[in-house]
Amino acid sequence: MSKETTEAARFDARGTLTTGSAVSHATVAGPGSRLHAEIAAARGYRAQAKAANTLRAYTSDWNQFEGWCDERSLDPLPARPEAVATYLASLALEGKADTTIGRHLAAIGWKHRQDGLVAPSALDARMVIADTLAGIRREARARPSARKAAITASELAAMIAAADGQGTRTIRDRAIMALGLAAALRRSELVALERRDVEMVDKGLKLTLRHSKTDQEGEGQVIAVPAGKTLRPVERLTAWLAVRGGSAGPLFYQIDPQGRLTDQPMSDRSIARLIQKYAGRVGLDPETVAGHSLRAGFLTEASRSGATIAKMQEVICPLLSGPKSLLFWIMKEFGNGQEAQAGRDYRQAA
Repeated sequence: MSKETTEAARFDARGTLTTGSAVSHATVAGPGSRLHAEIAAARGYRAQAKAANTLRAYTSDWNQFEGWCDERSLDPLPARPEAVATYLASLALEGKADTTIGRHLAAIGWKHRQDGLVAPSALDARMVIADTLAGIRREARARPSARKAAITASELAAMIAAADGQGTRTIRDRAIMALGLAAALRRSELVALERRDVEMVDKGLKLTLRHSKTDQEGEGQVIAVPAGKTLRPVERLTAWLAVRGGSAGPLFYQIDPQGRLTDQPMSDRSIARLIQKYAGRVGLDPETVAGHSLRAGFLTEASRSGATIAKMQEVICPLLSGPKSLLFWIMKEFGNGQEAQAGRDYRQAA
């Protein structure tokens, strides 16, 4: 590459190529064009560094911080550590979860780095951000837990029975509820499933989870779901597939108010509303349950059946990063002695 090309091809603070007027047509057709292509590829890979959901959350969080700063005549970019700490405190006053507040801080740092600036937390010599966040988290730990209640297999069986009839919506809803608990799925994992992710096998089915909350790189995980005796997830899903058809696309589609199948995927919020609707029909408090209750229900039922932590991790890891989430449910229901019990596999009875 010529000196002229080297001087003309520059990178700005965001890591983007800037091309000066000295680049000739001959240069563009030669090595310079390859550099352009390579930098475009690097830019594309950089854009894929974070999962789409994370980028959407960061963008939304940044927009909220920017609006907050505008209302108070503060500079959002670059932001002073004191301003960021005050913003985090305002989120805590609004009742935001400490995990959500931590994500807002990450989004602010991300935006600064995207613009070639140092993140405010890295300039926080007096630790006002770190100390404010630590105080928020300490206060959050002192508050009573607001976790949604787990739905047991017997309660879910009653909810499935409450979804009576052979309409398109009820067939779909029964499949979602049965599969959600039997496979210990998050609601985001349920709505992300596609038709290609389901493989019927002898005595059950295999699910391929291509993405999950703790698998942002998309390495994927295959889990087996037996036919079961109580919830009968395979039977419920087979009935839904007969209605849905075998075309590619989301496993669970939206259904319009007239009961007609659409080609639009469901949202994770719609899963929560679905669970709450049927919980109310069987006398449960809809406000205490949500989509996460299916996953929590699996852990609670497995523990009640005597399954060890190792057995439960065998089912849902690496979807969990470690045993701490499992221990929460076990200790909440039974205390510390449950791990010592030699258990049977709950899923065979589900």
